[in-house]
Amino acid sequence: MTDSSQADIEQHPSIMTLEEVAEYLRVHKSTIYRMAREGSIPSSKVANQWRFRKARIDEWLMECENKGAID
Repeated sequence: MTDSSQADIEQHPSIMTLEEVAEYLRVHKSTIYRMAREGSIPSSKVANQWRFRKARIDEWLMECENKGAID
């Protein structure tokens, strides 16, 4: 694994917190919290905290691009 790919993995792990997803998508964390509560972004609750699979977030982004909008 190259140093660059290792840095990418460390920066955006496969399971992300609400704050990490907000940073990844460059939106405020309250936006991600609202979207998770509404079910408009793929998420799960673990020990009463929101968690997000990066692969699923990436798939969701592609689906949104195809539709032309993100709520």
